Amino acid sequence: MSKKATKGVLLVQLGTPNSPTTGEVRKYLTEFLMDPRVMDIPYVSRTLLVKGIIVPRRASKSAATYSTIWDEQTGSPLMYYSELQQQMLQAELGDDYHVELAMRYQEPSIPGALKKLEGMFLESLVVIPLFPQYASATTGSVIDRVMELIRSWQYFPKLRFVSSYCDNPLMVDVFAEHAQQHNLEDYDHFLFSYHGLPVRQLGKVDPSKQLKCPDFGCDSCKTETNPYCYLSQCYATTRAIATKLNLPEDKFTVCFQSRLGKTPWIQPYTSDTLHNLAKAGKKKLLVFSPAFVADCIETLDEIQVEYANEFKEMGGEEVHMVESLNANPKWIEALKRMVLENGN
Repeated sequence: MSKKATKGVLLVQLGTPNSPTTGEVRKYLTEFLMDPRVMDIPYVSRTLLVKGIIVPRRASKSAATYSTIWDEQTGSPLMYYSELQQQMLQAELGDDYHVELAMRYQEPSIPGALKKLEGMFLESLVVIPLFPQYASATTGSVIDRVMELIRSWQYFPKLRFVSSYCDNPLMVDVFAEHAQQHNLEDYDHFLFSYHGLPVRQLGKVDPSKQLKCPDFGCDSCKTETNPYCYLSQCYATTRAIATKLNLPEDKFTVCFQSRLGKTPWIQPYTSDTLHNLAKAGKKKLLVFSPAFVADCIETLDEIQVEYANEFKEMGGEEVHMVESLNANPKWIEALKRMVLENGN
């Protein structure tokens, strides 16, 4: 008989449709965009915008895109790598621990995962949102949902959340190792492309309530100044990886992808950066996307297909992508240390 686990770990990823069909993508997009931390506007306006305009217009097109990255055997890349991470972490932690995986949107759900964990009467539980840089729309949403559900439990284990790990040394090592699978000397420039956020969301986690980021630079900003500033954490991740690879400052650029709507989002936009680099005569680009711990639609399609084609149309030649953390054992070791260092 296997030993009863007394310590729990919950890994939470963003989510993915159950299949690359219009109906399933519609369900996923609706749940995702109706989250008030993602679309932080009044409920009525959010409902009209999401259910009346965005989802009807995007569901079919997004389903077609998902079908291009969907594997016949393994399905969704994000789900495939997330399940591998859960299984590998379970093996590393051993029988004292029970590791569950949940998606913030769709399946496996956070309510389902917490129901399993509740029935185990655990001594402790560590929740790790799988987003290296804190944002209210990602990590904040996961923590909010877990706290909402767990407050109905009749007992409370020791509970810890890992809210960010933007410059985790092992994570940085993996991104650097994956970059070194390419011949770095072959590239004219390096892009660090992060998922974008509306500018207004940065101000909401600024203690001074005044967004003081000249030109959204953050080059000299320390995460200690505002520990919940997503932009600052993106630059911290970039600096750590660039330092590890000895990249000259004039050879890399931080930019932001996946803009939605017409309100101002964090700049520079990845698309605009590609235009500027093409105009400057750059031909070969290597792209990091360190906001993601597993390859997904944003890395496999948005960067490697959409942006690559865009760059070539402007005179560029090649856009290559640095593999995400995926199932690298050193990344699993990083997760293991997060668990152990958080008193579990």
